[in-house]
Amino acid sequence: MLSGAVIFLVNVAFSLFTVALLLRFYLQWVRAPYRNPLSEFLHALTDFMVRPARRVIPGLWGLDLATLAVAWLVQLVELYILHHLYGYETGPQAGAAFVAFLLLALVVLARITLYILMAAVIIQVVLSWLGSYSALSPLVNSMTRPFLRVFQRRIPPIGNVDLSPLFLLVVIQLLLMLPIAWAEGTLTAFTRLH
Repeated sequence: MLSGAVIFLVNVAFSLFTVALLLRFYLQWVRAPYRNPLSEFLHALTDFMVRPARRVIPGLWGLDLATLAVAWLVQLVELYILHHLYGYETGPQAGAAFVAFLLLALVVLARITLYILMAAVIIQVVLSWLGSYSALSPLVNSMTRPFLRVFQRRIPPIGNVDLSPLFLLVVIQLLLMLPIAWAEGTLTAFTRLH
């Protein structure tokens, strides 16, 4: 029972910090307005790890690779801790298991990123239904615009209703169900065997 509580706490703490790092990276990538409470909170929360990483990991094409690398490292540490808390041992093929952990951390980051995008789309749809201006609206619009534009170019509104969020949510769900779930399941099984 105590080990279950420890596993829960480790999972929550590391996952929330990973989400904060990915949100910071994502907001910088889509050039979201910096002067908003969410961006300021994310910077204050994650700067202690991102600033030192920036000295070692340079940005590329305007992407903050240091933030992404720190998110990957945090996720890798979480997977390793959970692996041992569940009682799995690293067998004679520790190198192969380590490579599987590296890949599994990338797959988990992809899954979390898709969930962040899904949440942003849902928030945007709800805000559009309410019809009231919110300080969150420009931020959410900048997060979803690059992805919704792909569908808006090809699918015209029907009765003044934009269906692009629905199509984006379907694509995200398919990505979560097919390649992400398969890769995560395969790599998780591999780490437990080796």
